[in-house]
Amino acid sequence: MTIGELKNVVWREGEHYVAQSLNVDVSSFGSTRTEALANLKEALELYFEDAPSDSASSVEEPEIVSI
Repeated sequence: MTIGELKNVVWREGEHYVAQSLNVDVSSFGSTRTEALANLKEALELYFEDAPSDSASSVEEPEIVSI
């Protein structure tokens, strides 16, 4: 699985945007949505430098639901 195949979410939290991968436990933030996603991409690249290639779980169709 490549970084481009990972499923990610981004949302606004106060003054920042938070970006989080759904496939691995990695997240980041930024002042804008674009910055948060760029920071997440960098964090994922660093994560996968040391992680086994099969460390990402498959996420098919994520859905936001309220409980």
